[in-house]
Amino acid sequence: MPVHRSGSARGRRLTLTGILLAAFSLLLTVPAQSSSAADIPPRGSAHMGMGVVEHDGQHGTPVPGDATQTEGVDVSSHQGNVAWSTLWNSGVKWAYVKATEGTYYTNPYFAQQYNGSYNVGMIRGAYHFATPDTTSGATQANYFVDHGGGWSRDGKTLPGALDIEWNPYGAACYGKTQSQMVSWIRDFLNTYKARTGRDAVIYTATSWWTQCTGNYSGFAAYNPLWIARYASTVGTLPAGWSYYTMWQYTSSGPTVGDHNRFNGALDRVQALANG
Repeated sequence: MPVHRSGSARGRRLTLTGILLAAFSLLLTVPAQSSSAADIPPRGSAHMGMGVVEHDGQHGTPVPGDATQTEGVDVSSHQGNVAWSTLWNSGVKWAYVKATEGTYYTNPYFAQQYNGSYNVGMIRGAYHFATPDTTSGATQANYFVDHGGGWSRDGKTLPGALDIEWNPYGAACYGKTQSQMVSWIRDFLNTYKARTGRDAVIYTATSWWTQCTGNYSGFAAYNPLWIARYASTVGTLPAGWSYYTMWQYTSSGPTVGDHNRFNGALDRVQALANG
């Protein structure tokens, strides 16, 4: 007479159900993790203003044709070989070119972009995308100067710019407290000035500056402000600065996406270049 082990069968069914539920649960979680990882860009691909739309939005563009301001662009490897003559003929008179990021990246298009803008008559400078979570401010300033971020009094070279904004690779403030961030920036700026004799331009957005430096005002006396805001007006500036020197107002301009206005006529751009 066969023996029925109903309890054992029920146990096996329950165990199998548990395994299936666990497997299903894993299937649900894996895509979300993969998607999150896929959203992180590769190191070196950061560029000026890449976090502005995501964090601050886009709210129009300024009124065109302001004769008291001078049009400029900023470029990185994303633009590849730039049509500088087209930009010059459209009224663009100055440019900044990404030279470096952290201490691990140099722009492969730097020569074409930096020399090309100069050759059509533009006043140009170089910028560094800061990664305060990788190395010190002094180390990155030295790397920047050694790889295209220097300055010469030729009337056509703007002082280097520190691009300090949202971290595209992780936490917005790079894992630093507000006081630590201020110290990192000071370390970069002091080293850059010691190497070049010039005070670097600070590129940032008011909301990031407030969040990550506590709206620190101590750099305003010496470092020109390049503000990022995609809107019809420049909006509130970070503490200490009563005016901006440059304004990145869009990432969707003609020929090259990132367009800017210098807060003054061309002779003021020349004055900044001359120091």
